[in-house]
Amino acid sequence: MLVTGGNGVIGKPLVDEIRRRGHEVWVVEPFQSNQDYFMKCDVRYYQDVERVFKEHRFDYVFHLAAEFGRKNGEEHYQSLWETNAAGTRHVLAMQEEYRFRMIFPSSSEVYGINFPGVMTEKALEKYAPRLSNDYGLSKWVNEQQIMNSAARTGTESVRWRFSNVYGPGEYYTPYRSVICQFIYRALHDIPYTVNTSGTRAFLYIDDAMHTVVNIMENFKAGEVYNIANRKGYTMKQVSDKILALVGKDDKLVTYQSGDLIGTKVKDLDNTKAVRELGHKETVKFDEGLRRTVQWFKDVYDV
Repeated sequence: MLVTGGNGVIGKPLVDEIRRRGHEVWVVEPFQSNQDYFMKCDVRYYQDVERVFKEHRFDYVFHLAAEFGRKNGEEHYQSLWETNAAGTRHVLAMQEEYRFRMIFPSSSEVYGINFPGVMTEKALEKYAPRLSNDYGLSKWVNEQQIMNSAARTGTESVRWRFSNVYGPGEYYTPYRSVICQFIYRALHDIPYTVNTSGTRAFLYIDDAMHTVVNIMENFKAGEVYNIANRKGYTMKQVSDKILALVGKDDKLVTYQSGDLIGTKVKDLDNTKAVRELGHKETVKFDEGLRRTVQWFKDVYDV
């Protein structure tokens, strides 16, 4: 196995889950590491990617190397497009030559900001999404690249669409996920804003990785899966839960209502993932938040 971006927020727990199941896993990242089964590779550069696949043969490639997030994508769009679009095209060129199977993380962002109702995997075959940010656009482009390669050359890939994965291991930056932002800022008494419009369902990292590795063990070329939970929470509910866990009140929180830069109610139909991949929520949201808050306390010594 190969995991590009294998030391990232999603990549590291994915590598751990694959190894727990007894497989050999290589990791590539653009920065040097002294870990075993590692190669330095920046997917933006074709020569880097080519060297990896010339030196090793892989049965499956989990291509996670990507720039993440709406704000990051808007402020650093050149790096995002070079990594997400050109990088994925480089990996596809290697797939066309060496014929490994690819498992690719897309995003619920591909459903756009004007999606009506529950988001089913087949909806995008009939519905033209209105995409509002470069990150979502790049993931939509990646899906088109993968499907085009399959149609032209017969490559075998599976796409999955995540929504609001959270858990230990996500170090704070201003570009990270909402739960990471809320926890870090609450712990450090930094003001933050909560948008009171809209709901989101959250998926604990361990449950997500278990389902993703099941894709490999039940591989069906051409499939796409929503990997998500269904119970929605408002951002105020999320903030209130976090504040209770850290023992703070909401005096530093500003509440803002209005349009979200995204779908107001993001509800992904996970029926296929439950049926075909055995997806299930084993870590409930309150417990997942408790574990995540404790990780932040330990890492940041607060």
